[in-house]
Amino acid sequence: MAETTAPLRCLVVDDDPLAIQIVENCVSNTPFLQHVASCESAIAAAEVLRQHPIDLLFLDVEMPLMSGLDLLRTLQNPPLVVLITSNKGYAVEAFEHDVLDYIVKPISYARFLKAAQKAMEAVEARNNPAADAIEVPQNTEFTFVKVDSRLVKVLFDDVRYVEALGDYVHIVTSQSKLIVYSTMRAVEEKFPSSLFVRVHRSFIVNLKRVQTIEDNTVIIDNKHIPIGQTYLREVFQRLNKF
Repeated sequence: MAETTAPLRCLVVDDDPLAIQIVENCVSNTPFLQHVASCESAIAAAEVLRQHPIDLLFLDVEMPLMSGLDLLRTLQNPPLVVLITSNKGYAVEAFEHDVLDYIVKPISYARFLKAAQKAMEAVEARNNPAADAIEVPQNTEFTFVKVDSRLVKVLFDDVRYVEALGDYVHIVTSQSKLIVYSTMRAVEEKFPSSLFVRVHRSFIVNLKRVQTIEDNTVIIDNKHIPIGQTYLREVFQRLNKF
């Protein structure tokens, strides 16, 4: 660990006092962590997060009135989060909220330390100017999307286009149509810009799958996709360079 990195300020949230004590003991035995507060409810934790700077949140998933996941949904700029739960079934939701790690009870110090080290490494990478200058390559082969309660692997090369429909998007591949609760902005961020382009507020297309363009319409597998006026210039520039 870098000597100049300050201890990570920790908040422990669990409705089980014994679980809180275990995590507090783990924090106190980890030199690069600093315990700030503990809460037995997500509601109390929201107030602590409003009043105090917190770097790392150890958060129980299953709590009455407001669950740990409910709390995360209310936070605009959440700290690093390690979920703690007795139920492995929350792994999908953990993935969706981009949490740092996921610890299943009972908690061992070895497992706790591994999660804490991930947190410190994430903070050091964020604060290291040299690391900021290094471009981290985007995965250009596949991603995972949440379909109902499953994580489904999507190969980018198989995707024909993405269509927005209300609060959902349809990811149309060569084999299927996946209905995903998401926004088009989230799709744009997840899909590689080298391969995909937004052609309309409701459509993103795979440049490799474009067969024809006519009358400001993209045709992919006999699907006529309109090109919005605000996207015309960008679309034709991308096609000319592809």
